[in-house]
Amino acid sequence: MDADKGASDQPWPTEIRLHKDRKTLSVAFDNGETYALPAEYLRVRSPSAEVQGHSPSERKTVGGKRNVAILEVQPVGNYAVRLTFDDLHATGIYSWSYLLELGRNRDRYWQDYLDDLAAKGQSRDPPVR
Repeated sequence: MDADKGASDQPWPTEIRLHKDRKTLSVAFDNGETYALPAEYLRVRSPSAEVQGHSPSERKTVGGKRNVAILEVQPVGNYAVRLTFDDLHATGIYSWSYLLELGRNRDRYWQDYLDDLAAKGQSRDPPVR
């Protein structure tokens, strides 16, 4: 087993599909891994500086996104996609490796998000206006 795997060993996406309801993005990789990633999950785990900050201590917990949908999926070179959400958030560039990480770690990342929301007294539901 090669301990120093090069970038060429990274699974490569073979299909990216936005479901008709715009609530799920499916990503299939050439190693057989396939993930259906909910829009809410992708939005709250956005790789943007707005969400992630510039260090782990600056990472924001984004609540109120239960009903968010994806409006657009735009290619960024041959390494990523930019997602535009219906709350007009569009600054996150989702690399293939980040989408793979989100798929592989979904249960843990989602539970961490729910725990953060609870600790901060936030909700997945949008504020009532």
